[in-house]
Amino acid sequence: MYKHLPSIDSPFDLRKLPETELRTVSEEVREFLVDTITKVGGHFGAGLGTVELTVALHYVYNTPTDKIVWDTGHQAYPHKILTGRKDLLHTIRQKNGLSGFLKRTESEYDDFGAGHATTSISAALGMAAARDQLKEDYKVVAVIGDGAMTGGLAYEAMNNCGVLKSDILVVLNDNNMSIAPNVWALSNYFSEIFASPTGRRLRESIVGMTERMDSIGDRIRSVAHRIEGGMKAVITPGMLFEALGFRYFGPVSGHNVNQLVRMLQGIREMKGPILLHTITQKGKGYGPAERDKQFLHAIGKVDKITGKAFPSAAPAKPQPPTYQKVFGEAMVEICSTNPKVVGITAAMPDGTGLDIVQKHHPDKVYDVGIAEGHAVTFAAGLATQGIVPVVAIYSSFLQRAIDHIVHDCALQHLHVVFALDRSGVVGADGPTHHGVLDVAYLRMIQGMVVMAPKDEQELRDMLWTAIHAYKDGPISLRYPRGNAVGVPIRPMQAIDIGKSETLRTGTDVAVLAFGHCVAPALAAADQLAAQGFNVEVVNARFAKPLDTAMLDDVARRIGRIVTVEDGQILGGFGSAVAEYVAQAHGRTVDVRLHGIDDVPVEHGTQQELWADLQLDAEGIAHVVRDFLAECAVREATRLL
Repeated sequence: MYKHLPSIDSPFDLRKLPETELRTVSEEVREFLVDTITKVGGHFGAGLGTVELTVALHYVYNTPTDKIVWDTGHQAYPHKILTGRKDLLHTIRQKNGLSGFLKRTESEYDDFGAGHATTSISAALGMAAARDQLKEDYKVVAVIGDGAMTGGLAYEAMNNCGVLKSDILVVLNDNNMSIAPNVWALSNYFSEIFASPTGRRLRESIVGMTERMDSIGDRIRSVAHRIEGGMKAVITPGMLFEALGFRYFGPVSGHNVNQLVRMLQGIREMKGPILLHTITQKGKGYGPAERDKQFLHAIGKVDKITGKAFPSAAPAKPQPPTYQKVFGEAMVEICSTNPKVVGITAAMPDGTGLDIVQKHHPDKVYDVGIAEGHAVTFAAGLATQGIVPVVAIYSSFLQRAIDHIVHDCALQHLHVVFALDRSGVVGADGPTHHGVLDVAYLRMIQGMVVMAPKDEQELRDMLWTAIHAYKDGPISLRYPRGNAVGVPIRPMQAIDIGKSETLRTGTDVAVLAFGHCVAPALAAADQLAAQGFNVEVVNARFAKPLDTAMLDDVARRIGRIVTVEDGQILGGFGSAVAEYVAQAHGRTVDVRLHGIDDVPVEHGTQQELWADLQLDAEGIAHVVRDFLAECAVREATRLL
């Protein structure tokens, strides 16, 4: 079926082929990607768009000695195929399988781990600086998409590239810009001239000759520079990059592998920061992906011919709505009655549920692009003028804006609401996307309220509370990926800040559950009751401020507490409980903190990961039984 791909186990094998065969290789990589990902699911459109670019980069550059840094990683499946992982591609994003992103421990060709956007140029520049410090000799390339160029980190890095004048190539993979064919032709023509050995020799000859001509030579060089720069300014969008200190080439077609090879061969020996602007098409070469914009980013298992998901058996009963849908619909209700409420997202309106608000109130949603820090400070500016901004960002992405939350929101006591989607373990996207740190990084911020709902109605109530009932500073609510619990929906109402809810009384142990963990904690209590244990279950609701009255009560009445959370234990909800109990009750209370240990959680389905982490009902029941056994041993020891 494949002519070359079976014998390509590394870029060394690729580089043995004549250049005339690279188009065939590209076709085979694309076909293999389609064959595999339509069967197992995964990120799709971006990788289809970077096939030729990936082939050309590995053909021209001596990887892994030369370094290629991919931004984010959605587009790196062809890179995995060419770097010895094609036989494992069918395991991608599955437990114990390949990561869906870049991962240094997975391959020597993954020079920098990535799952979040806009990091590639900074990391690549760091590698180039290390090379220069150590007097080593290799090339460094950063590949960044146009979407990631909305993030400020890219421009900070590019500015620094221009200052350091390091030898580095930035490839701008642009899949969203429309450029007329005649402009493409002119740009390609002049870019190839500027990058060709002849063009370089002409430039070097002019410089060498005019350096011996005093002031006249200076004027000649100035005119030559203006001619080249003027041509580029007229026919390309490269003025910004040139101003930042880059030599700009492009735009060029990112789907002409032979032209890309020629361009890269010409650029490879140039000195100083260089930017190559390539135009690609997401979903290139696969009809359903080219036609359906919603189909581009990631897919599940689909029919290869039609691109449509296989029909699945209808569930025995209707599934509850997703938490993001519940949030979006609640925002629509609130925006319909409160003209001061707006939503803010960082390039994820559909992922957060704000796309629902866009349909009903298009003027109430701001999509700022992949710029989380800006989103938060932008919200702070809105809040100074009496607007109530609701910043809806994934938990793992809000990590990028901690200083903005502290400096721009908390210290100024501004009423900004943070809605953290994808909290806890998210599944196949793995450690770069698990939202396990938000309780810890938000709890430490002065004046921040940190809460989590047990179900969809409580999410609605917490959103209402955050917008209407609390105005003293920033306030946050976190909720998981996936379907809600399925409780009936009623009108929203305020809840008391810092007030928990006791769902089940008991005498042996108090299980204080936070957010998503309430449902499995109740199920664990049922299992334990069948084994003779009397377990109290509390829906904590708040990690900050804590319900200290409840804590004092269970400390005196029961004296044994287990905290359960789907976040990191260090600095999390359980840590807050332990800190308070230690101060208020000393050693009279036994406390067990149960959550996620101080190690990254790998990828797998949510159900697999909850089971591994003992955050399902069986796991929580096991932890509680062990804790009670340890308490019994300690009490017996005290009596002795």
